[in-house]
Amino acid sequence: MSKVTCVLLPVASWLVGFLTALIHSLMVSFASFCGSQDINHFYCDLKTVIKLASSDTTHIETLLLVVCIVLGLFPFLLILTSYIFIISTIVKIRSSKGRMKAFSSCSSHLTVVILFYGTPLSSYMIPESEHSQEKDKLLSLLYTAVVPLLNPLVYSLRNNDVMSAMKNINEKYFRFPSVAGNIMNH
Repeated sequence: MSKVTCVLLPVASWLVGFLTALIHSLMVSFASFCGSQDINHFYCDLKTVIKLASSDTTHIETLLLVVCIVLGLFPFLLILTSYIFIISTIVKIRSSKGRMKAFSSCSSHLTVVILFYGTPLSSYMIPESEHSQEKDKLLSLLYTAVVPLLNPLVYSLRNNDVMSAMKNINEKYFRFPSVAGNIMNH
């Protein structure tokens, strides 16, 4: 990949994210808010703020749905499609040890991808229900806290240096059967 492409990819991502947030913020700023202004959420979620508006918000909700499809569902489906190809390639590996190692790495990444995309998509794209505010808070917690917590674990547990350090700590302080060694061998 060229240096220009390496620069353009993150710049394009930042620009799309900034413009999307700006458009949503501007649209919400023109909405009327007459009643209670208490947000039933642990952060100022767009969907929750829209519920507080006393004016018509169908244009904001429509834009939110389009953004969810274009920037959420479409990339998620592309990633799932690539994992289908990856898994079909892994199945063709002749050694069971090689298949197991590839599946181990692939399954942890796929879990993080499903949590990262699945929780906000299900929060924003599934129609409202009786207990949707509590469900939305739980899904938001998964998206904002659990996924960032899992990311370093998923990517660092595949690193031999990290696994070796875990094995050393285990042997030095805990003396459990070598869990880290067992993970490294898979």
